[in-house]
Amino acid sequence: MREILNIQIGQAGNQIGTAYWEEISKEHGIQPTGVHKGDSDLQLEKIDVYYNQTKADKYVPRAILIDLDPALLNSINTSQIGQLFKPENLIIGQDPAENNWAIGHYILGPQYIDQVMETVRKEAEICDCLQGFQMIHSIGGGTGSGMGTLLLQKLKEEYPDRITETFSIFPSTKISDKIIEPYNALLSINQLIEYADQTMVIDNEALYDICFRVAKLYNPNLKDLNYYISSAISSITCTLRFPGLFNSDLRKIALNLIPFPRLHFLMSAIAPSYSRGSTQCYPPKFPEIKNLVYNPRTMLCSTDWRYGRFLAASAIFRGRIPYKDFFEQVVNSSNEYNSYFVQQIPNNLKYSKCDIPLNSVRLSGVLIGNSTAIKDVFNRISNQFTALFQNKTFLSQYTNKGMEEIEFKEAHSNVMDLISEYQQCENLFDEEAEFDEFDEEMPIEENKEIGEEKDKN
Repeated sequence: MREILNIQIGQAGNQIGTAYWEEISKEHGIQPTGVHKGDSDLQLEKIDVYYNQTKADKYVPRAILIDLDPALLNSINTSQIGQLFKPENLIIGQDPAENNWAIGHYILGPQYIDQVMETVRKEAEICDCLQGFQMIHSIGGGTGSGMGTLLLQKLKEEYPDRITETFSIFPSTKISDKIIEPYNALLSINQLIEYADQTMVIDNEALYDICFRVAKLYNPNLKDLNYYISSAISSITCTLRFPGLFNSDLRKIALNLIPFPRLHFLMSAIAPSYSRGSTQCYPPKFPEIKNLVYNPRTMLCSTDWRYGRFLAASAIFRGRIPYKDFFEQVVNSSNEYNSYFVQQIPNNLKYSKCDIPLNSVRLSGVLIGNSTAIKDVFNRISNQFTALFQNKTFLSQYTNKGMEEIEFKEAHSNVMDLISEYQQCENLFDEEAEFDEFDEEMPIEENKEIGEEKDKN
């Protein structure tokens, strides 16, 4: 068994992480006391990936909860779900990071990082074969972005041969009143480029749009947004937690979806997009689910993949689906969306199937894609950063904490390089596709003339 250690850091990370553990505990039949009361042997077949079984036959999450502000973790610790976690794995600070990346990364973070790494070491020693780390955090605040990226650096130094996957929540001006979020986000993206092996980009702006346009929630709150995120993470990790058709692990996900190391930012979509606590009289059937995961309106990332090219993608479907119907739909969708995938990477669309459904729906699906269209998200963050930085607005909040302007310029340059790499990659494959359209029966000289004419244009 290849174990995964979950790390949730900051206010958003712990709220989402707690919702995630509630979700998967129900799927595995784990009570808040840690006792298993499920109805299927499949629930325990791969339970060791995310849970550690104690001598008292209780199941404890492989989770470390970190926050510099004590309020939330104290609340979780005294809640019903709180008794599921190890008390020693709750690392609680005494001073908040004030939504400032510099405080989390350079001032308060270093005070707790040794304690965090010691807790990580103890959890890693319990594992028979540690597969990697899964981090849930937001990049718009202070703890999740500042201390979260500091922890990523330490994990890469101490465990260079283990996969580090992050579920990173990108900020949105639609549901936030923190004006310095673009600073925090851009500094965090700079670190994610270097120290994360794969990053699932979850955008608050897209989540807000799903609530408003799809689920018809005209005044969504954080619990509504967290519900979609926890459901998406549960679906993305279901093939790691349950046996099924085409099982995978973190390394296989990276191998199949990331052709170039720096281009490891992945978008995802989940269907159906029901609101929290709703019940549906006529649940959608598998063909509808298959079409919904490709619908840009269900993407958890505020970009339209139709304006880019998929380098690779993976679709995971959950529920009782007959194998014949599954394979027929797989073939149909492969042909239907083939034009949105680069043709130069063979077999770049993978499918997986898990018989264990989500708690709330009978059938569901999730799409994980590595698309060049994700550069739009980075462009949005970059533009917001530039609007602040060119006038040095609020910059003193960072320089007073020991940072220098050069750090912002280097981070911005690295993010712009990432955007250029996505654009170059898209252009490269498009040019190769045009070259492939030349008539093979035409003489070489005429093909060459056509190519030169295209270059001039």
